[in-house]
Amino acid sequence: MIRIVIENIFFFLLPTFFYVIWIAFSEDKWPGLMTVLVQAPLVRLFVAGAALMLLTLTVFSSRTYNDPNDVYVPASVVNGKLEPGHTIHEPESQLPKAKP
Repeated sequence: MIRIVIENIFFFLLPTFFYVIWIAFSEDKWPGLMTVLVQAPLVRLFVAGAALMLLTLTVFSSRTYNDPNDVYVPASVVNGKLEPGHTIHEPESQLPKAKP
């Protein structure tokens, strides 16, 4: 869970990092980080970061191919070989029925 939070914060702050790096290499004299951040177009960077974060969330969420009815089979050793964990699709007819 913490990885997901860190990824979202990273993509949110990525435009600001690029802006600071751009200023650092385009200016002849480095004015300091706080001076650069005070003069930065923070609203535009905020909007760009939010758009990038939402785009990232959308792309990553659309790449999930698992059905909620899939059954996870953990990694196991079969005939002396390690088989990685995987999911098996179970048709709804084989799933136990919930009692009302």
